[in-house]
Amino acid sequence: MSDAPIDLLAGRLRDRIGADRVLTDPAQLRTYACDGLATVRVQPAVAVLAGTRDDVATAVRLCAEAGVPFVARGSGTGLSGGAVPVADGVLIVLSRLRQILEVDPDNARVEVEPGVVNLWVTREAAPHGQAYAPDPSSQQVCSIGGNVAENAGGAHCLKYGFTVNHVTGAEVVLPDGEVVHLGGTAPEHPGFDLLGAFVGSEGTLGVATRLTLRTVPAPETVRTLLLGYRSVEDAAGTVSDIIAAGIVPAAVEMMDALAIEAAEAAVRCGYPEGAAAVLVVELDGPGAEVEEQFARVRELADARGAFETRVAQDAAERDLIWKGRKSAFAAVGRISPAYYVQDGVIPRTRLPEILAEIGRLADDAGIRVANVFHAGDGNLHPLILFDDTLPGAAEAAEDLGFAILDLCVDAGGSITGEHGVGVEKKTKMARQFTADDLDTMHRLRCAFDPAGLANPGKLFPTPRLCGERPGVRTAADPARDPALGEVF
Repeated sequence: MSDAPIDLLAGRLRDRIGADRVLTDPAQLRTYACDGLATVRVQPAVAVLAGTRDDVATAVRLCAEAGVPFVARGSGTGLSGGAVPVADGVLIVLSRLRQILEVDPDNARVEVEPGVVNLWVTREAAPHGQAYAPDPSSQQVCSIGGNVAENAGGAHCLKYGFTVNHVTGAEVVLPDGEVVHLGGTAPEHPGFDLLGAFVGSEGTLGVATRLTLRTVPAPETVRTLLLGYRSVEDAAGTVSDIIAAGIVPAAVEMMDALAIEAAEAAVRCGYPEGAAAVLVVELDGPGAEVEEQFARVRELADARGAFETRVAQDAAERDLIWKGRKSAFAAVGRISPAYYVQDGVIPRTRLPEILAEIGRLADDAGIRVANVFHAGDGNLHPLILFDDTLPGAAEAAEDLGFAILDLCVDAGGSITGEHGVGVEKKTKMARQFTADDLDTMHRLRCAFDPAGLANPGKLFPTPRLCGERPGVRTAADPARDPALGEVF
């Protein structure tokens, strides 16, 4: 065996965890080279197929002792490169930790391992009249551990909140291998909100191995409407009108004509023909309240010129309405060889203005953009279509995506709503935050991970050492001088 540190570490991992669950064959490792952001690929040196909490703790501890960076990975459905490995590091795969450990309907909670698929939680809670609210479009395949790392959202987060609002406790393996517990089974805890800091930290503070999730009562009544419009401006205006009227729907989703075209080609969802935009509005809650809100939403939609209003009469019709929206990302493959999805946030009152500006930028670049997004909270998902066989096309699509993020920040929004920063958008962090903001975040990261081994190269825009003084860099860049320490 070579005496290279990574080879020695691989041998120790095999001895402690099992030879069949420690991969070093390049052909096997190729599977793990990227997540849902397929344009960024890095093959790890070692992959550990963890089967228990102790496997995770052992792998992390051995990495810490060897000074080797590590990255945790769940289902690999993330869209910002958050689970992209480190070339000379270890990838800890959590997809085998998929047990639902406890369902406690009396206390409205479910305890799970991080590899549990999002939709499984609701399926377990459903017989007890409960549900797990955060529902990304990938909920049939995405894992809870990844949802926690990225603070995932979904269509129903307008009313119910994001992942951070539904996690009350976490068992975490810190970057030195120590196992700690953040939060617990109670809804609230005194002191600093370390759990809140952990959720959305994108794997830079440690690895979750057990999570306590809050469930919510399944609604008494659900009404789902599909509204067709001749203009994007009227559809966007209806969104603001609904919220201004004091109505908080469970979801308000919007798709423009190009997104509708793709969905129709893929799943034949039967959206209104000739619509420049559609809204999917879902209301839920007590029956009397929902019916009153339903009537008011129809009035507001009519006032904005909705030319077709379709109301789901049963579960099958509701599923068909949602099928078009939930399949939108994959559906654009029917109308474009490749696409690049962005994720930014704007104030919803500025939807008409920003959508028009996105159209202008797309026209100037000669690139088609299909817009599909969570309109109720202004979370945009422009799908930028391009032909990846043409030289420079992918770069042009990325440039347009970053220009859209600049629009979001200038409008008072954010560079991400739910996909995370990862490796994709870390250079844009300085566009949204000041140097002092970033230094404060960096100090928190270093408090958990002074060696900088946990998911390096993500989230922060500038490589920096944990021992380096905050402020303008004066030391050599560790990205160019590995002897100085870790890079992130």
